[in-house]
Amino acid sequence: MPLTSLPEIMIEPLVRDALLEDLGRAGDITTDAIIPQNLKWKGALIARQVGTVAGLDLARLAFRLIDPAVTFTVKKPDGSKVKPKDVIATIAGPARAIITAERVALNFLSHLSGIATETQKLVQAVKPHKARICCTRKTTPGLRLVEKYAVRAGGGSNHRFGLDDALLIKDNHIAAAGDLRTAVKRARDAAGHLVKIELEVDSLEQLKIALDLPIDVVLLDNMPPVVLKKAVALVKGRFLTEASGRVTVDTVNAVAASGVDLISCGWITHSAPILDIGLDEFLSP
Repeated sequence: MPLTSLPEIMIEPLVRDALLEDLGRAGDITTDAIIPQNLKWKGALIARQVGTVAGLDLARLAFRLIDPAVTFTVKKPDGSKVKPKDVIATIAGPARAIITAERVALNFLSHLSGIATETQKLVQAVKPHKARICCTRKTTPGLRLVEKYAVRAGGGSNHRFGLDDALLIKDNHIAAAGDLRTAVKRARDAAGHLVKIELEVDSLEQLKIALDLPIDVVLLDNMPPVVLKKAVALVKGRFLTEASGRVTVDTVNAVAASGVDLISCGWITHSAPILDIGLDEFLSP
């Protein structure tokens, strides 16, 4: 499925807040002191590592909010693979605006490209199995919208966006309800007809109880591949199977080989390293 950009109205508050945080109470006093007001400049966002791009719309908006006269030309769209020295985008216009917006633009672009890059590594590692790589709610506060977008840019899929778009019954819900069956019944009684229900289990014994319950997805938590394979065999396609728990690039293929439909990883959003990207003066070849 082609990657669809987020509407500007959804990302502008994030970029605006980041710029205001950086500008503080007096603006960019270094740039204003050193750079002549009418100086024009042309720069390029250049990859310094192998990776996958995400976040260009936020970078573009950072420059434009400082000065609409800045032009931003994309060379490697979100979802593109890049290698060192690849030009991701070129920027031209008032030098002050470009230098002032540089850090906010790079913060978003490097962070989101890092998420896309790590997601893509997992996606490649599970081929040729059917499992899809998913994110979780383990996101940076305030950035969930764009971090989940970055997962899609890396070829992954999104889990629920919040507490309100699906029911996920976890161990603490079961403990508070008294038992697994009671928790599922209460969830089904309360759920709207379009709302999915997922149930977390951490043993084959729990899974056997869940087999005749009205759920849509089962989350197989912290199970090794050999146990996951047995779980998938027990489910027999009654509902989707999702594996979760300390999955890495090194272990994800074995998890996928168990036959699960989904593999969720929290670290791709909360701990992915940035993709190193710099803004340099652009010299046309």
